[in-house]
Amino acid sequence: MKYCSNKEVDRLIRQLVSQGWGFRRGSKHGRLTPPSGWPTLTVSRSPSDCRSLQNFRRDLRSAQVGVNGE
Repeated sequence: MKYCSNKEVDRLIRQLVSQGWGFRRGSKHGRLTPPSGWPTLTVSRSPSDCRSLQNFRRDLRSAQVGVNGE
């Protein structure tokens, strides 16, 4: 399954899914959910921003901090 048209974001999502994260496909965006179920990250299927990878990593760090309570 292809999650995102950006190769690096797609690779990162594949790693997360193999670690137990969930992914639900939408028409324009996907939803990435950690094993705990909260918070959910929105992922564009075809990001046009050149900083999409950096923004996704930032959102991922923020979600992991929220999950760990740090």
